[in-house]
Amino acid sequence: MVGRAAKHWHDPARSGTPLGQAGARSATGPLSDSPLLVCLHGWLLSGRLWQPLRAELEPQWQLWSPDLPGFGLAERPRGLQPSLASYGRWVADEARRQASGRPLVLVGHSLGGSLALHAAGHLEGQLVGLVQIAAGGGVYQPRPFRTVRRGGAAFLRWRPRWLAGLPGAEALRSPLTAELRAARGLLACSMTRGAVQQLPALTAQLQVPSLWIAGERDQVMEPRYVRHLAAYSPGHRFELLAGAGHLPVGRNTAPLAALIRTWLADEGIGGSEAGASGAVGLGAAGLGDPSPAAQSVASPRS
Repeated sequence: MVGRAAKHWHDPARSGTPLGQAGARSATGPLSDSPLLVCLHGWLLSGRLWQPLRAELEPQWQLWSPDLPGFGLAERPRGLQPSLASYGRWVADEARRQASGRPLVLVGHSLGGSLALHAAGHLEGQLVGLVQIAAGGGVYQPRPFRTVRRGGAAFLRWRPRWLAGLPGAEALRSPLTAELRAARGLLACSMTRGAVQQLPALTAQLQVPSLWIAGERDQVMEPRYVRHLAAYSPGHRFELLAGAGHLPVGRNTAPLAALIRTWLADEGIGGSEAGASGAVGLGAAGLGDPSPAAQSVASPRS
């Protein structure tokens, strides 16, 4: 565990803007000493996925949930290749910048969990924990992966972009407007034999405690694949979330937040004491849910 840094920044909801710039919400005292939870969304989604969890965990915990490059409102920087390794380095660099010396906890959903594993190796000395939600794999299956790649490519080719401009279409916007190269590249990269077989090795190299949460009814990333990958982590805990599917962040927010909060406490990863005594659960189911099309082409095993 690393020491607590004194310098304090404030958290914007989704952008890569440094915490503390004009327009960000203010926070005081205790948060400056607590870890920053860096929340990474899955394929075709955006940082707004984490809004319900933010409402449950703040003010005890501070979350930074960026739109990954090429998704949501974020442009992909020139030179950033659409690969797990490149995005993992981007996550690590941006997380360090946002935390300004504070400890970090990576929280990944689905493909975001793979990015978290790639980022973890670049955060030695600052990373104190890892939470994986509906993220597993490590078993290469050529036929199912080929089907998913084809389905994903077809969706990206034929998606009705004009729907993104309709009122009330915020939840659809990221799947419909995600940059083609970023979306296609990450999907293809995550399903190669090498990328899939690398996940167990990355997991085995973790030097921090990890929490792995699977939805009992998840048909995209079945619980057995989450449990399989979690078993490679030296200090892991596996939890099965009753009644949950692939998107517990927006649909089973309160029990999900309770699992994370309990695990953080058990591992001695502290949050704001002021928030711990007065936090009220405000999770709103439905915020940040992606379109059915995005869910249907998500990776089932990687």
